[in-house]
Amino acid sequence: MNSAVPSNYRRFIAVARIVLGVLVLVSVVYQITDRLIHNVFRPGEYFAFFTIQTSLMDVVVLAVGAWLAFTTPKDTRLFTVVRVCMVGFAIVTCVVYNLLLRDVPGEPGYVWPVWPNEVLHVWAPILLVLDWLFAPGRASIRLRASLWVLIYPVAWVAFSLIRGVATGWWPYPFLDPTGSAGWLGVVEYIIGIALFFLLSAFVFVAIARIWERSRARQA
Repeated sequence: MNSAVPSNYRRFIAVARIVLGVLVLVSVVYQITDRLIHNVFRPGEYFAFFTIQTSLMDVVVLAVGAWLAFTTPKDTRLFTVVRVCMVGFAIVTCVVYNLLLRDVPGEPGYVWPVWPNEVLHVWAPILLVLDWLFAPGRASIRLRASLWVLIYPVAWVAFSLIRGVATGWWPYPFLDPTGSAGWLGVVEYIIGIALFFLLSAFVFVAIARIWERSRARQA
């Protein structure tokens, strides 16, 4: 078989990525539509949520990943680094939402639609992890590549804090220094979540490297 031709399994992964990307995009569009219907859509706030921003990034990354899987047998190193960052974002989003935010009440008089919320905070992250673990064609990257996962979240937190101080609006309760824990609590949450980002990316890269070595021994 020509090594330059993607395998049938890789083409299947391409289709799966397209389906997941469409599902994520539909979930975001549904949320926006629902908020418009209830007259509570404020773009400056909605698009400030980490989940929404990274979900839209997921759509782009899944589209690029599908194109690469259809056309080439192997991903580039750059795309593999981007993928591990997105998987890190997704799994931290899933864990933080379910541990800290699931039971937090929304704005008065409005309840977020359930199924898009579950897709963005639970099912899409799980499927992105499965894609990382089982999709063929990852380029080999070093463990230190996991450090890239911190760049975007740190920038997002800095922007969110500056905006919060200026406007009094905070995307998530754990970033609000006017709460009972104050700024010390905010800093503790930021450090804890940042370490979780780093640990998640490190684990995903390590798993990929272990699998690569296992396959190399079997070859």
